[in-house]
Amino acid sequence: MKVLMVLTSHDQLGNTGKKTGFWLEEFAAPYYVFKDAGADITLASPLGGQPPLDPKSDEPDFQTAATARFKADPAAIAALASTIKLANVKAEGYDAVFYPGGHGPLWDLAEDKNSIALIETVHASGKPLGAVCHAPGIFRHTRGKDGAPLVKGKRVTGFTNTEEDGVQLTDVVPFLVEDMLKANGGLYSKGQDWLPYAVVEGNLITGQNPASSELVAQRMLELLK
Repeated sequence: MKVLMVLTSHDQLGNTGKKTGFWLEEFAAPYYVFKDAGADITLASPLGGQPPLDPKSDEPDFQTAATARFKADPAAIAALASTIKLANVKAEGYDAVFYPGGHGPLWDLAEDKNSIALIETVHASGKPLGAVCHAPGIFRHTRGKDGAPLVKGKRVTGFTNTEEDGVQLTDVVPFLVEDMLKANGGLYSKGQDWLPYAVVEGNLITGQNPASSELVAQRMLELLK
């Protein structure tokens, strides 16, 4: 079982002068769900090497059992520091693909031609494709086989407008995940803010927020089995 995890390489939070990147829990929780299931995990990012960590996700309030496990795992830390370049990824080499969130993907992965091609290929092949929190922003420009937006007519979720408002970044992000998914014809639904909520639509699995990341990975595993 070969799983690809695709992380952001973008570290600037708009014009605020603050840093962003990937959200630690959204990487660590799925990483160990896959690892404990015996998966061979490959990490990739647009620029390769060490992806930027959103410093906020490293604050004490946002630590979990999975983040603590990651920080005590030299092999995982080394793997994260040496992600392969997304341009060198071949979709056929993997059984499933997962995108962790954090605000970074809204700027790079949503617009990255290699990411868009990967998503379209993986989805068309019927392999599990997961994205959590802000990572469903990767579907902004993706298309299905019919040329329509990939999420059109599909049940999806992602970071809510109220959650974005809660972190006071509504006017900073390049687009709102909830609004974009709806504009692309997605059948958007959501649970309570900040609580786990995931949606399965065929081989497409989306999660609403950081707390949903483990759930998305578990749903992907169920499809793989």
